Amino acid sequence: MAHLCVNIDHVATVRQARRTYEPCPLRAAREAMAGGAHGITVHLREDRRHVQDADVLALADEHRGRLNLEMAATDEMVAIALRVRPVMAMLVPEGRHEVTTEGGLDVLSQEARVREVIARLAAGGVRASIFIDAVPAQVEAAARCGAAVCEVHTGPWAHAVHDHGDRCDAPAAQAELAKVREAGRAILAAGMQFNAGHALNCLNVGPVAALPGLGELHIGHSIVSEAVFVGLRESVARMRACIDRAAAGVHSTA
Repeated sequence: MAHLCVNIDHVATVRQARRTYEPCPLRAAREAMAGGAHGITVHLREDRRHVQDADVLALADEHRGRLNLEMAATDEMVAIALRVRPVMAMLVPEGRHEVTTEGGLDVLSQEARVREVIARLAAGGVRASIFIDAVPAQVEAAARCGAAVCEVHTGPWAHAVHDHGDRCDAPAAQAELAKVREAGRAILAAGMQFNAGHALNCLNVGPVAALPGLGELHIGHSIVSEAVFVGLRESVARMRACIDRAAAGVHSTA
């Protein structure tokens, strides 16, 4: 059964809109864990647009062994990861003009750099993950670089579902799901952990959560969005229920 790691970046986004002290990401992490999350995910961006260094330090201190740090493959971020020692550091692409991460890291074009960063993280006891598109060549490159985990970008699946009336069975959506499934198989065959995330919500998460061998789902925006209406603890609990039902369905028919 896939674990749910809740990304709380958007809680920090609301705080930074006023450059104030509320809402508190640390409190958000506590509520997420109380709602059934297995872990907490944050992205410390180079421009510090939402999560701040102090947030990462506080989260690492309180949620030792449950914090996932998303980061660019820069010397500054490697140094921070080695200092806070998250349970996992995920390398992601980063653009100053993007609203959110727009795709997977192009490992193929920078294998030497990615391999170096992963080796430095591993030497410091930090497990490395890479956020990639559902492309076989990217899976192969990640394996060559020594990644322990690959998180497959589920944005194309989620957008295809939305664009076709929230129908998960739409042919275009099923084609995107097949890409994620095949990438997952390749990741597992290469000896890496298969994770997934991006743009997932309670309408589209089920088919992804049901994929064989899935380790973790990293979900943030939809959970925080729903929390505006029902509270963060309840929003996490609802997402967790959707994931658990999907996984249980697979086991019952296996």
